[in-house]
Amino acid sequence: MAEQVTKSVLFMCLAVFRKLVTDQNISDNWRIDSAATSTYELGNPPDYRGQACVKKHGIPMSHVARQVTKEDFATFDYILCMDESNLRDLNRKSNQVKNCRVKIELLGSYDPQKQLIIEDPYYGNDSDFETVYQQCVRCCRAFLEKVCYQAVLLWPRLIPPGHVSTVNSVPSEPRPQPSLQLTRCFSPDKIIVDGNQSLCLAKE
Repeated sequence: MAEQVTKSVLFMCLAVFRKLVTDQNISDNWRIDSAATSTYELGNPPDYRGQACVKKHGIPMSHVARQVTKEDFATFDYILCMDESNLRDLNRKSNQVKNCRVKIELLGSYDPQKQLIIEDPYYGNDSDFETVYQQCVRCCRAFLEKVCYQAVLLWPRLIPPGHVSTVNSVPSEPRPQPSLQLTRCFSPDKIIVDGNQSLCLAKE
């Protein structure tokens, strides 16, 4: 049996993605963290309105803000950020890291509704926080589907020579439209995942 490896991701919407992988029973396959590109709120908990919004949806939130570090660029596979300002800052920082391995993307690039930028709701009201929450849920779900679907397609190439697979939950042919249910095949004894994947969502 091939050794299972862990995916990792650094998020701004840490609580949302953590809830998704927990519900799919694959949290052991992911390393998830949250970091900011600025120093404004370092050491502070999330905005009380954001906490109230996710609590309304049954999601606990208990982390405190930290700043993204050079180590993050070398140890995470993904950094997902909210807007173009974040994207520029992160790309600039990544250019200063010799062993940078992370893929930096806008979280909104995964939005099925094509809303590329996730606006900061800080100066808005409760409905703005709800809008951002719904965007993050859509994007995190789509990201998770894509990563898991890619691993399913990759799985046949990763089987060691002469290995007889007992996996019966992996489709024999590619599915044109992946479903979130694909993530349920990612138990430690069932599938190989290619490389450590990190999801790091950054905010201002």
